[in-house]
Amino acid sequence: MSERKSSGAGVIDTARIMKDLPHRYPFLLIDRIVDFVPDEGAVGIKNVTINEQFFQGHFPGNPIMPGVLIVEALCQTAGVVVIETLGLNEGFTNTVYFMSIESAKFRKPVVPGDQLRLQVTKERNHGKVWRFSGIAWVDGTKVAEATFTAMVVTKSEDKAAKSP
Repeated sequence: MSERKSSGAGVIDTARIMKDLPHRYPFLLIDRIVDFVPDEGAVGIKNVTINEQFFQGHFPGNPIMPGVLIVEALCQTAGVVVIETLGLNEGFTNTVYFMSIESAKFRKPVVPGDQLRLQVTKERNHGKVWRFSGIAWVDGTKVAEATFTAMVVTKSEDKAAKSP
């Protein structure tokens, strides 16, 4: 499989992403969606800069983006796909929680100055549960990949689950 080039359709800016996801700095890990196809997938962008907080400790003198954060960026891109597909993007009444991450592979370090292209493709969904495959690319080279499962949870379901 190769990197999917943007069709130019379905661009979603940062302001809209912040309506879709509850994440905020420093944990919002996608800058924009450059290609969104409802109920299918998307390509997100993360511009990696030396100003990222995690570079202070990972690793001094050899800054490398942690692999778990690359997977998180893929998951956030998939979260936008779910919320936008279902039209649930107003008021954070729904949250997408990730249930499992499988087959994660890290192929090349991601460093300051890189631009991650986060390609996620829906494999299937059944009710509230969605399964995606994701690939992170830098300059046309695959740097990471994973398969993950998520569930859409309403605010009322979330409160009930947290009650003693």
